[in-house]
Amino acid sequence: MIPSKPFAAPLHDSTLGALTRGYAWLPDRMRSADGAVYRTRLLGRPAVAVRGPEAVLFFYDEEHVVRKQALPGPVLDTLFGRGAVHTLDGDAHRARKALFMTLLKDDESVAHLCTLVRRRWRDAMEEASRAGEPVVLFDTAAEVLALAVRDWAGIPPPDAEAAGLAHDCVAMVDGFAAPGLRHLRARRARTRQENAMGGLVGAVRESPTDDDSPTALEAVAQHRNLDGELLDTHTAAVELLNIVRPTIAIAWFVTFAAHALHRWPHHRKLLRADPTGKHALACAHEVRRFYPFAPFVGGLAARDLTWRGERIEKGTMLLLDLYGQNHDPDLWAHPYRFEPHRFSRAPRLPDGLVPQGGGDPARGHRCPGEDITVAVLSTLVTELAELEYSVPPQDLTIPLSRVPTLPRSGFVLSLA
Repeated sequence: MIPSKPFAAPLHDSTLGALTRGYAWLPDRMRSADGAVYRTRLLGRPAVAVRGPEAVLFFYDEEHVVRKQALPGPVLDTLFGRGAVHTLDGDAHRARKALFMTLLKDDESVAHLCTLVRRRWRDAMEEASRAGEPVVLFDTAAEVLALAVRDWAGIPPPDAEAAGLAHDCVAMVDGFAAPGLRHLRARRARTRQENAMGGLVGAVRESPTDDDSPTALEAVAQHRNLDGELLDTHTAAVELLNIVRPTIAIAWFVTFAAHALHRWPHHRKLLRADPTGKHALACAHEVRRFYPFAPFVGGLAARDLTWRGERIEKGTMLLLDLYGQNHDPDLWAHPYRFEPHRFSRAPRLPDGLVPQGGGDPARGHRCPGEDITVAVLSTLVTELAELEYSVPPQDLTIPLSRVPTLPRSGFVLSLA
């Protein structure tokens, strides 16, 4: 048995480095670490970073890591919301998570959302073509996804409100890890949308239905905690947003997909020649692996732990290096090449690909909407390949110091 190494308090706090270096911060630190972990301080708390498929299993074991009190207040007030499923552990978490699993893991439901996305996308492209104006893909994709998820979730019209919903959900994601004005915009956007969603939940509760196939709005409004009580209106609004917001956030991946098809245009031909959709699926996975989305996820050590001979004291912040793992040469051949075929040639490595976290979504904290992300992205990758457009001169730089990041231009395209 390998003896545990004694814990030594880190000498410095890396919060500023994490904020300024973005996606590069943790992978760089992990490469320079002497051992199986990287030790530092983050937000004044001792922190330990880990990486790899075995680390994923270790991290998502509830006996090892808990989420309650792990998420900083600024993240709750922008990205997830107070009282969200992300803040729960144990039976309470599983009971709340069951709501999301029912809504987001059903094949028919996912297929229906993809149909709505395709319809809204084609309407948007037709309208843009008639207008003859350049399209900022990121903005357009966010609005398309907002319209589609509203339809899918049973959120009533008018469609005119979808632009505001898209804008606010983008702001929540864009400002969660940023100080200053971006963060302030994110807080204001969350307040607006929590109030709006709370009103919708209240209206559903005033006029309940006995539908055997409730919409997402109805299911959230009717969901009960372990104690048998309905969620309070605010928490129900938070959880409804936790269905809507991540769907709109697929706009980041759609924009990255366009960037990939522009840099490696032979994939457009392969997508057009693939009626099975297998290459679209491979492209969706590779976009999620190759491009930067979530840099890392965190939790708190539930008790004194040992990881590969390294002692981790109870209450230590435990970080799982997502971006670094998705570019780890020990897991991926030529990790900085965009090669979708890596996902069609061989089975996926369990807990290797972790753009949205890892583990078992039914039992742990892995995002239950990952199937929706992959399916919707596959749909829109195919639509992009079929679309006739040109890419005018613009700044397509993707700054890794910014979290979340995008091509600076938002990817502007001109329809043929």
